Amino acid sequence: GCSPSTPRRAANVWPRANVGKMSLAFDEFGRPFIIIKEQGNKSRIRGIEAQKANIQAAKSVARTLRSSLGPKGMDKILQSGDGDITITNDGATILEQMEVEHQIGKLLVELSRSQDYEIGDGTTGVVVLAGSLLEQAEVLLDRGIHPLRIAEGYEMASKIAVAELQKISEAFEFSEANIEPLVRTCMTTLSSKIVNRCKREMAEICVKAVMAVADMERRDVNLDLIKVEGKVGGKLEDTTLVNGIVLDKDISHPQMAKTIDDAKIAILTCPFEPPKPKTKHKIDIDTAEKYEELRAQEEKYFKDMVQQCKDCGATLVICQWGFDDEANHMLMHEKLPAIRWVGGVELELLAIATGGRIVPRFQELSPEKLGAAGKVREVAFGTTKDRMIVIEDCAASKAVTIFVRGGNKMMIDETKRSLHDAICVARNLVRSNAIVYGGGAAEIACGIAVEEAADSVPGVEQYAMRAFSDALDAVPTALAENSGLPPIETVAMIKSEQLKTKNPHLGIDCKETGTNDMKTQGVFETLIGKQQQILLATQVVKLILKIDDVITAGQYQ
Repeated sequence: GCSPSTPRRAANVWPRANVGKMSLAFDEFGRPFIIIKEQGNKSRIRGIEAQKANIQAAKSVARTLRSSLGPKGMDKILQSGDGDITITNDGATILEQMEVEHQIGKLLVELSRSQDYEIGDGTTGVVVLAGSLLEQAEVLLDRGIHPLRIAEGYEMASKIAVAELQKISEAFEFSEANIEPLVRTCMTTLSSKIVNRCKREMAEICVKAVMAVADMERRDVNLDLIKVEGKVGGKLEDTTLVNGIVLDKDISHPQMAKTIDDAKIAILTCPFEPPKPKTKHKIDIDTAEKYEELRAQEEKYFKDMVQQCKDCGATLVICQWGFDDEANHMLMHEKLPAIRWVGGVELELLAIATGGRIVPRFQELSPEKLGAAGKVREVAFGTTKDRMIVIEDCAASKAVTIFVRGGNKMMIDETKRSLHDAICVARNLVRSNAIVYGGGAAEIACGIAVEEAADSVPGVEQYAMRAFSDALDAVPTALAENSGLPPIETVAMIKSEQLKTKNPHLGIDCKETGTNDMKTQGVFETLIGKQQQILLATQVVKLILKIDDVITAGQYQ
């Protein structure tokens, strides 16, 4: 492989440098290679130190999120490695984008993500709760209580808290005629977001969207049918709900009709182009006649294609692939509007909504495979060349699109995330219509219940349960702090009020309306959302408390 002098020279040079870390060996051709010892630089923390370090990491993650809780919470701006900027208030998004290095920090990221998947809302609160549970656990560890006993106490306390939530929850009735309660709950969700100023309109849009696709018998909502599209320009108030599907495409030829009533839609996944031979053959054309023949054949091929579309009665062609210019021209001649390059997901949504079938080959087109829509129109925006196609009054199912407008891309992205939260809340209410009151009222009520229950528990667990009830105060404290109220006094006052009046609706008056009763303020949260928060936070905290040894493999130097 290499000239004889090189290995010898290498052997003389290498071992002297840094002998402890590496050794030299030769392969069977006499080429040198180096073996580096990797074992030495593992780091390891054990015992109570490990728990302390883990709790510290988790606390720092939770502290980041504390300031973005509640209607007066602040937003975070996150810049990713390639310079993309995200401005957000949504706990799950903040943690996803933060790229947490520490392994326990990662657990909290997962925690908020699972809250996001399951409930869709309350992603900030769940992390704040977990952080404060760990903070309380740290005090108990210092007293010398075994971590497992703390975890067991937490588990007992969380069961009591969940049961208490069930007890103080109220069912509220809504119907397709009376959607006000749903709108109020969605407004609570949106009040902590950037769309705060027009949350009434946004909440109504979300509720209408959910009610449009909700299956009331099964109490289920298929969120796939609600699409959230955004376009920069216009103002937030211009956000509309389209009863149909919005495609970010335009009609392929400028001279085709821009509006089509009672459209019959052919949904194709085959390209409008002449067949290309798959094999690498060349076609030799040596005379003009042959060329003519080839062109005529191609033209006939296109004509057949277009004719097949017309024969089965289609008045609009939607295609997953492109067209040749020639095909485009033909379609225009035949007055058959067409849309090209429509993505797979949108095609599927279209097929569901219009009741059409996706057709893979022209031979298979038939009238019963066409979808139907009441109206298809192309909409242009502002002075730009931006056009979108709106497909309304679909035949088969109620697909709806929320069309967001806003001043810049960040705004629109954040509005989309906020609307997603609100849509999830509305969906959860359709699933189970029990609510608890927001503004920290539910947490304080649970805290009181856990505290009472702790007195009847013998053994060390009662300390953990009291700690749990203190930790529940973190959410109302953070709310008060963010609203500029004196946190400790406010929470203490409301707690004593709740104890005196036995009224679980008293919470933090974040908006300074002058009343602490969340029922009159109309601040609701979904019961399943709150229960999930407490259960998930407790599980993660138990997991973290059980860790007593952290071994980190050495990084490459």
